[in-house]
Amino acid sequence: MQLHPSTASLETTDVRSLETTDARTLRDAFGTFATGVTVVTTGGSVPHAMTANSFTSVSLDPPLLLVCIGKGAVMHQHLGTKDFFGVSVLAAHQEKTARHFANRYRPLGAAQFEEVDWLPGDLTAVPLIADAVTGFECQVWRSYDGGDHTIFIGRVLSVYQREAGGLVVYRGRFQGISSELSAVTA
Repeated sequence: MQLHPSTASLETTDVRSLETTDARTLRDAFGTFATGVTVVTTGGSVPHAMTANSFTSVSLDPPLLLVCIGKGAVMHQHLGTKDFFGVSVLAAHQEKTARHFANRYRPLGAAQFEEVDWLPGDLTAVPLIADAVTGFECQVWRSYDGGDHTIFIGRVLSVYQREAGGLVVYRGRFQGISSELSAVTA
């Protein structure tokens, strides 16, 4: 049944007024979309990692995925100068890992990996988080301007998976989900 706008109970923000709406309101609205939690990594002599939930598949042929990285993030510099990166989709029990790589005051370089179990990717040696649900090794394929972020598209070079529940974020809070969910068929 369609509700008449005057009886709808949704609190709305006029999108035309976003210039006067604080960023927190928009961030909170975006946060109503539950997303998986990943750690994006780069390797080399000065490796880096960051927690990201702005991740999605793009294409099966060729195999592509994307991550969106804020232009002020340290990771932005790394992805802009490296050929390869990794994406680890975190498991339900890895909230501590997500919080670690989201902490802007953690050590940088190789020291940031000392508290986390990881393994080098087979093809590129980029760090991949141990016990993650899925790990991708990617080659930077393209990048596009996305306002205050850059959209980095990676060509997937290798993938590993294991059966486990995933970690999601919803309304700014972490939640583990079971791997025992109903299947979606396409």
